[in-house]
Amino acid sequence: MHRFYLPPENCRGNALRLDGREAHHALHVLRLKRGDAVTVLDGVGNEFSCEVENAARDSLALTVKEKKNTPPLPCAITLLQAVPKGKIIEGIIQKSVELGAWRIVPILSERVVTQLGGDDAEKKRDKWQQVAIEAIKQCGATWLPRVEAPVTIEQFIARAEKFDLQLVGSLQPERRHPREVLREFETKHGCLPHSVGVWIGPEGDFTLDELKAIQAAGALPISMGQLVLRVETATIYCLSFLNYELNQ
Repeated sequence: MHRFYLPPENCRGNALRLDGREAHHALHVLRLKRGDAVTVLDGVGNEFSCEVENAARDSLALTVKEKKNTPPLPCAITLLQAVPKGKIIEGIIQKSVELGAWRIVPILSERVVTQLGGDDAEKKRDKWQQVAIEAIKQCGATWLPRVEAPVTIEQFIARAEKFDLQLVGSLQPERRHPREVLREFETKHGCLPHSVGVWIGPEGDFTLDELKAIQAAGALPISMGQLVLRVETATIYCLSFLNYELNQ
């Protein structure tokens, strides 16, 4: 089944229309025609089973045959991901979508010098959001994670956002196994957290000063095993564990 994405505001009623990037892919790559079946995702839990009503030169008219709604996952996981070098962040975003991340906040850290501000930051955000869109189309996720513009650690901490639980991957001696942290939370509160923020550092990890700031903001240091993991592996490790423990 071919999947496409339309923003929620374009998914009202029983007649939908693909245009722009989505129509180009449907018409010129997949060569869809009248009568073909497609699925449309709106990124807020709805999945529309559609049939191509009409294929024009640069758009497709669709008729909705069935609509399904999937509720959000029990725990909203925010990935606070230090931006690594190169295009590794794009692969991280793809895997984060597959592993149930609710939101992705790219973090600018000391050990990876990336100067992004103003228009550059918004351009990056738009590009990375498109990566997330392509990922939900590939895996069939009905909820689209929001990818924010990159910010520094200080800028994010200054927002004073509240999470039920905040974690940070760490190589320092005081780290604990994440299962131990979750069991401690459950014992104390009588339930598992409904919102989690998890910080993942860049190549070489966060600096000690950065770790101190993150922990001072409430994040608990967790272990990811005895080996030193690559950035993308560390992210997959943490999200896999949290998705299994909190969203099954």
